[in-house]
Amino acid sequence: MKKLLFLYNAHSGREKIKNKLVAIIDIFAKAGYEITVHPTQAKDDAANTIISEGERYDTIVVSGGDGTLDEAVRGMIALGKNIPLGYIPAGSTNDFAKSMGISSNMTKAAETVIYGETFPCDIGSFNDSSFVYIAAFGILTEVSYETKQQIKNVFGHMAYVLEGVKSIGMGNFKPIELTITVGDRVIKDSFIYGMVSNSSSVGGFKSPLFKEVQLDDGKFEGIFVRYPEDPTDLNAVLASLIAGEPDAEYMYYFKASEFSITSEEPVSWTLDGENGGHHTDVHIKNLKHAISIIKPSK
Repeated sequence: MKKLLFLYNAHSGREKIKNKLVAIIDIFAKAGYEITVHPTQAKDDAANTIISEGERYDTIVVSGGDGTLDEAVRGMIALGKNIPLGYIPAGSTNDFAKSMGISSNMTKAAETVIYGETFPCDIGSFNDSSFVYIAAFGILTEVSYETKQQIKNVFGHMAYVLEGVKSIGMGNFKPIELTITVGDRVIKDSFIYGMVSNSSSVGGFKSPLFKEVQLDDGKFEGIFVRYPEDPTDLNAVLASLIAGEPDAEYMYYFKASEFSITSEEPVSWTLDGENGGHHTDVHIKNLKHAISIIKPSK
């Protein structure tokens, strides 16, 4: 009998998996799987469980938000086995699921695990760590991991927006001095925001810039927003980003497989919306086809 390991974060989103758990397990059972169910107990539990137990299973499935998925992917990379990974989104944003076409309906996502197809997906390495779809720094990036889970559960996306507005109102306009190396190009400038991503949705929003994103081409999209000398220009800069029309005066846009970013002062990073630590030297590399994700069949 085929074996399936199902890990889930009971606290993701509005804890909605509690009402879907029986239906999800039933879908797996009807497909002929012997199922091991493991509710995650603490930070890194998903990764550690996959590393220690994963090779015993034919399929591994994780349910939770982007942070839980990030843990699972780190575990899969460390495990080093080509075992299909299924994902049932249950968070507040679920950016990666949107990019993969995985339904936000949890039972439909569970059916995708059974009837979908495997997709060789690129993953990002970030120094000694990894990320699934985005590494970012600067204004608004601390919003996600500083917002309490209870607030996310009640307000969802609005919590991020409100916290972002509050941080801007507090005068967090300090420029971030960086040197960015992409291929033969070296840029030294002051920045207010930057991200290296592999997703058609970031923070729940879609930009025309991400229309051509391919999750298996070995490349990331890099967007770096210069610090505006006049703070009133910030709205126009962000509007151009959302509209998918990079403002050449304030924005650098790259499509590349590697990025090196250095600074004199430590810079706070987020990886898939979670705290990525403070760094002065960052090397980001696309790990092409690093894992096999189960996505809806064409």
